[in-house]
Amino acid sequence: MTEPGKVLYIIVCAAGPAGDVGHLVTMAQEQGWTVQIIATPSALDFIDVPELEKLTGRPVRSQYRKPGEPKSPRADAIVVAPATYNTINKFAQGICDTYALGLLAEAPGLGIPVVVLPFVNSALASRAPFRRSVETLRAEGVHILLGPGQFEPHAPNSGDSRIETYPWHRALAGLSNAKTAHT
Repeated sequence: MTEPGKVLYIIVCAAGPAGDVGHLVTMAQEQGWTVQIIATPSALDFIDVPELEKLTGRPVRSQYRKPGEPKSPRADAIVVAPATYNTINKFAQGICDTYALGLLAEAPGLGIPVVVLPFVNSALASRAPFRRSVETLRAEGVHILLGPGQFEPHAPNSGDSRIETYPWHRALAGLSNAKTAHT
């Protein structure tokens, strides 16, 4: 169980399981987390924003706040799920062309534990740029849940059949491991 009042940012990307991110929100809340959803701009078409706002009691954020708008509470930890090929590669390269990527770019330097639960197919996962990105992020202490017993890439064009079995629970288990590594 996490300490009451701890803030978890869940960064959701535009991938098949994104519509079910409420499962992760509920599991996190049951462990005592205050959840803030951060959606990549493309993910907004995959999620039910009003339902997630009702579930978290917080606005879903996808853009930097405007001057005068309230800040989100500072994250104690970040989970990226489902994480796409694009987001993982941009995160590793330090690209911050969206609000979500800006938060991710800064997190390792702030000592905020980050867990990434991908949703990629085997053709993308086998690419050298992706493998390098995973290696780079792991070297910086980011917990990438990729491989046996974590997330295993699916065959191309078969992602729809994997949505129901996406291992949301592994993100929170990975978060426990990530927090232990940072303390």
